[in-house]
Amino acid sequence: MRELVVLGTASQTPTRYRNHNGYVLHWDGDGILFDPGEGTQRQLLLAGVSPWSFRRICITHLHGDHCLGLPGVVQRLSLDRVGHEVELFYPASGKPYVDRLLHAAVFDEHVRIRERPVTESGTVEPGPPFALSAMRLDHFPDTFGWRLEEPAGRSMLPEKLGAAGIAGPRVGDLQREGAVEAGGRSVTLEEVSVERRRQVVAFVMDTGLCDAAFELAEGADLLVCEATFSDADADLARRYRHLTAAQAGRIAAESGARRLVITHFSQRYPDESVLLAEAKGEFDDVVAAQDLLRVAVPSRPSPRPSSAVGV
Repeated sequence: MRELVVLGTASQTPTRYRNHNGYVLHWDGDGILFDPGEGTQRQLLLAGVSPWSFRRICITHLHGDHCLGLPGVVQRLSLDRVGHEVELFYPASGKPYVDRLLHAAVFDEHVRIRERPVTESGTVEPGPPFALSAMRLDHFPDTFGWRLEEPAGRSMLPEKLGAAGIAGPRVGDLQREGAVEAGGRSVTLEEVSVERRRQVVAFVMDTGLCDAAFELAEGADLLVCEATFSDADADLARRYRHLTAAQAGRIAAESGARRLVITHFSQRYPDESVLLAEAKGEFDDVVAAQDLLRVAVPSRPSPRPSSAVGV
């Protein structure tokens, strides 16, 4: 299962219908919590997401709407005595604030938090199950966007495996060794498989329009992107280094993304339909995030064997 669970969609000020930011990405058996704003612990409960499900927490920057939920989340992990280590990625310049958040109240510490401060753009975790990269965005204080990309792989073609007489444990041997003997000859992995399209998820939060936003979104199956303002308030977007909904749509379109989720809405828009319409003016597959919404990562296109491949 690969899906995004939206915990909150508000920017600086929460509303009656929008909690502060918070997003969980389920990636097969893994879970990543992004930007736990105030109220995240309760939103996890309402969304039916167990704190045991995530092993990583990624914070884009240390503005309150992106991190004030961290104390409650960590204390809940400790209360539940989560047995695995949880990695915490955040901009290194924000360490004084992270230190305070992690010890904001008295509690019995029974959870292992491994801090992973980030100082520059690049790969911060090579994987598996995915590579995690950070890129510096145009915002203050230091802000990093995140990109998850699974490793290269191949999809097996059952009809070609059958024609080659390879089945059962021999398929695993072929995947590990690259070639096996079958039918009196050596059959290579390339003959009975095609390159598997990597899946990519990008997370672009508070930022002005910048090259890094496009690089993070390049070829993303799912792009989660802030859309704080409408075109009518483009001057405010520039002043505060945020994106308009149309700019979010442009990033998705020019980067070759497949699905765009817009979020981080200003309280001045009680109805996000105006922002959805502006994003859709630039890009077709747009979802306006709502609290507790689940959005699937688009499945891979069916593999197509090359006509040059034969058995």
